[in-house]
Amino acid sequence: MHAVQVTAHGGPEVLVPADLADPEPGDGEALVEVAAVGVNYIDTYLRTGVYAGEPPFVPGLEGAGVVRAVGPGVTTVAVGDRVAWSNTLGSYATLTRVPAAELVAVPDGTDLDLAAAVLLQGMTAHYLVHDTHRVAVGDAVLVHAGAGGMGLLLCQMARAAGARVIATTSSEEKDALARGAGAHETLRYGDDLADRVRALTDGEGVAVVYDGVGAATFDASLASLRIRGVLALYGAASGPVPPVDPQRLNSGGSLYLTRPSLHWHVRTPEALAARASDVFAAVAAGGAWAAATRSTTPPTPTATSSPAARRGSSCCCPDAALQ
Repeated sequence: MHAVQVTAHGGPEVLVPADLADPEPGDGEALVEVAAVGVNYIDTYLRTGVYAGEPPFVPGLEGAGVVRAVGPGVTTVAVGDRVAWSNTLGSYATLTRVPAAELVAVPDGTDLDLAAAVLLQGMTAHYLVHDTHRVAVGDAVLVHAGAGGMGLLLCQMARAAGARVIATTSSEEKDALARGAGAHETLRYGDDLADRVRALTDGEGVAVVYDGVGAATFDASLASLRIRGVLALYGAASGPVPPVDPQRLNSGGSLYLTRPSLHWHVRTPEALAARASDVFAAVAAGGAWAAATRSTTPPTPTATSSPAARRGSSCCCPDAALQ
């Protein structure tokens, strides 16, 4: 099979195309012919060694394709099924083995490349808006990086739930993207960000901040919250947040700080299927959910390090890219 390997921890130059032996499905696994690979920021954490993984390995946690074989004990999927997954390493390849319990069915009306682009980010946005802080009608929410893949989804989901959405962006072009996805207001980053958020909320602050940026926005995020507000720190694109004195949460108004991740919200096949079903239903309804960037370029340096890879949801189609 054709694949891309991480040969050592480091920059995008460590991503190297490789020809590897075709895998065979083991107990409880399915062999999937990969139609599209989701390209996500977490891939850079694995490549650089922020998250554990011993090179060489084939990166990529998300993808979609067609089942070509099943291993012993598999009864939930069959050869020919259209499936997607969001948490199985090895997706940057033309073939991959996936535990059957981690596969979800892709509806007939949904393209496989769109399924690969939206599943991980879509389910992440879903739990943030419906579980981490269940957005209520009238809530003011702050979404950092509102024109990124996660930001666009969060803007739309929060708006659909009845929130007043404030998004941070870095340019007029990104303002338009965030507003098109549902943001009512857009703000630039800066030292006075929290003051400007409070000015838009009659001095109260927001019910929740969805922060995937991390170190660069953490202080402003805390300062933007209303009394008993929630800071959902779901990523650290600018670097990890230094240790925090819990007294800051008290003095800020009995604030809540959480570091959630998708894994803990899809721990059973039933939970995974239910959340994925909601995401695919939103895709079928159209709108910003369908804003995915499709590429036939291999997921090597440019595809995983450029700003374009962080705008909207991205996928790579290995049938064309790795031939």
